[in-house]
Amino acid sequence: MKKILVIGATSAIAQHCARIWASKGNKLFLVSRNEDKIKTIAADLKVRGAADVTTYSTDLNNIEDHNKFIDTADLKLNGIDIALIAHGTLSNQKSCQKSVAETLSELHTNAISTISLLTIIANRFEAKKEGIICVISSVAGDRGRASNYVYGSAKAMITAFTSGLRQRLYKSNVAIITIKPGYVDTPMTSNFKKGLLWIKPHEVASKIVKAIDRKKSEVYIPVFWWFIMKLIRAIPSGLFKRLKI
Repeated sequence: MKKILVIGATSAIAQHCARIWASKGNKLFLVSRNEDKIKTIAADLKVRGAADVTTYSTDLNNIEDHNKFIDTADLKLNGIDIALIAHGTLSNQKSCQKSVAETLSELHTNAISTISLLTIIANRFEAKKEGIICVISSVAGDRGRASNYVYGSAKAMITAFTSGLRQRLYKSNVAIITIKPGYVDTPMTSNFKKGLLWIKPHEVASKIVKAIDRKKSEVYIPVFWWFIMKLIRAIPSGLFKRLKI
C-alpha cells in the first residue's frame, strides 16, 4: 500500500490519477482550494477502494500554509511515499500583457507556489533517503511562444527547477518526475477548438501513474510531443520570431 499526497486534487488529471491509486487500495491525502468538491471526490475514491482518504482545503498560493498541510499529510498518512503536484491555471496571455500584476500572479500560481512545495517535500524526502515527487509542467515550457509565453515561462521555470532538483537528489534515492503534457481536453481548456493532437485527462493520468511506478525522469505525454518540441526548439530565433505557431 502506497501513501500518496495529491496537491491540486480537483484538477481533471489529478482526479484520474487518484482514481487509479484508489482502485489499488492506496491511502490518499488530497489538497485543494475547493472544499466541497474535494469532499465529493474523496467520497468517490473511498467507494473505488482507497484504504483511506483525507482532505485538506487551502489556497495553494498561500505559501505560509505549505509546511502546515504537508505536516498534516505526513501525520495522517504515517509518512508520504509519493507526492503529485498538479495545481495551476491557464494564463490569459492578452490580459497578462496589459497587467504586470496579473503576470506576476500567474507566475506565482504556476511556478513560485510549486517551487515552494517542491523545496519542502524534497528536503523531507532527502532526509529519509526515499520518496517520489511528480510535478506537472508542460510542453509550453520548452520554448516561449507569443500566444502563451507567460504560462510557458512559468512551466519553463518548473522544468529547469526539477532538472536541478533531480540531479541533486539522485544519490539520496529520491525520484523527481517532470510531466510534460501537450494539449489536454479538460474543463480548463473547454473553450479551445479540439483536434488530433488533443488527449483526454484519463489517458494522461494512466501515463503519469506508469511514469511514477517506473521512476522516470522527464515524460512527454503523448510521446510524439518529444519529437514536435525537438523540432520547434531547433528553429533558429531569426526565423522563429516570424512564425505563428
